[in-house]
Amino acid sequence: MAVRRLVAITSCPTGIAHTYMAAEALAKAAADAGLVIKVETQGSIGAENQISPEEAAAADAVIISADTTVAEDRFAGKPIVHSGTGEAIRNAAGLIAQAIALADASAAAATPAPAAAGAAAAPASGTPTDGTDYVAQVAAAKAARKSGQQGPYRHLMSGVSFMIPFVVAGGILIALSFAFGIHAYEQQGTLAAALYQIGAQNAFALFVPILAGYIAFSIADRPGLAPGMIGGLLATQVGAGFLGGIIAGFVGGYAALWMVRNIHLPRSLQGLMPVLIVPLVTSLFVGLVMIYVVGEPVKAINTGLTDYLKGMSSGSAVVLGLIMGLMMAFDMGGPVNKAAYTFAVGLLASNVYTPMAAVMAAGMTPPLGLALATRLAPRKFTAEEKEAGETAWVLGLAFITEGAIPFAAADPLRVIPSIMTGSAITAALSMAFGIQLRAPHGGVFVLPIPNVINDPLLYALCIVIGTVVTALVVSVIKRPVVEEMPAPALAEPALS
Repeated sequence: MAVRRLVAITSCPTGIAHTYMAAEALAKAAADAGLVIKVETQGSIGAENQISPEEAAAADAVIISADTTVAEDRFAGKPIVHSGTGEAIRNAAGLIAQAIALADASAAAATPAPAAAGAAAAPASGTPTDGTDYVAQVAAAKAARKSGQQGPYRHLMSGVSFMIPFVVAGGILIALSFAFGIHAYEQQGTLAAALYQIGAQNAFALFVPILAGYIAFSIADRPGLAPGMIGGLLATQVGAGFLGGIIAGFVGGYAALWMVRNIHLPRSLQGLMPVLIVPLVTSLFVGLVMIYVVGEPVKAINTGLTDYLKGMSSGSAVVLGLIMGLMMAFDMGGPVNKAAYTFAVGLLASNVYTPMAAVMAAGMTPPLGLALATRLAPRKFTAEEKEAGETAWVLGLAFITEGAIPFAAADPLRVIPSIMTGSAITAALSMAFGIQLRAPHGGVFVLPIPNVINDPLLYALCIVIGTVVTALVVSVIKRPVVEEMPAPALAEPALS
């Protein structure tokens, strides 16, 4: 049999760790199976190792391991396996096997069976008898079920993936403006005022419209972009904020999708649909919904949530910190982790900074704690894990929770509870101490910026405590690595 050729695309919301870890796992699994694979990564710096039209045409099957929406037009007619990046990291070999099975089934269905003697000729029209349509229908049904189960989450994460660069750039620029003094930006004409203008009045002003626009884009492609962004901008103007932007994105996206699918004009007017009719009607619809239906109720929810978080008692703060810490460590960059992070980021626009501090600290301690554990209990880790521990130091300091994944994949029942314990304690302490963080990313590298955090030393202490707790718990409950003993040498027979 000819060597199977596969192509794959990996993409995660942040486009940093999961994207590349999934690509590496798929490449290794394919090499182990003796297959040829090319993996395109759609990360934070754009598409890398891009699949050419010739490579797409030559592929026997396609693997899409993405937590965001990925365009699949170039793979029309090819069997496609869908998964999230987490599944690719955990079970790349299984995805490779699924892809090969689909490729074999598609090839078998496309090969006409020899006609039996005396059999009637196939009809010239009607349902084909070679099974090709049936295979396509089965694949489409599976994809539809998967879309129904994960569609809204994928659309939301697509919006978040485009939003994050605006939030990070804007947040760090705002933090840099505070380096000149917490109110220095109020002096017009100064560098602090310029930094604040770029970060707060432009980058931060755009992140809700970008979120809404790309949620709608994920749902309806280009027709959804205009109503989504317009609805997102209106959400900020009517006070509905981050939550309103999410609603605007889904309303705009599904409205545009409905129009494209259900309104059919004469061919002479069809060209007006994407450039005039769809954006005009859907933008008007979303705008009226945001102004007259959604705006005030969501504004009230936003205001209530903001007031509650600002006036939260120490006991409530600790409980919220525990919950966010558990979420950050549970799947290390997966959907639950992203939900906690997105919640904290959304509150930055409302000038609520304590959840952001708790979330970032809780996301740093899993890789840091595991890196420390490889030093405290080296007998309980393999040589590969000890090597991963060296990298985990850097990943943890940079707030890349995915640095804990290699350890969790090897021993999930012991590692995941350990890192959840450390992260929960870290976030609870951060909330209890009222630590506020104005930068949405960067790990320890943003802490030296003056005024970016209200108490850097106490914040560092929270991270150190969580790191030590994680290391101690995993060192206690993890079992020593059982190394293979060399076979005993046979005794030489005594000479007589």
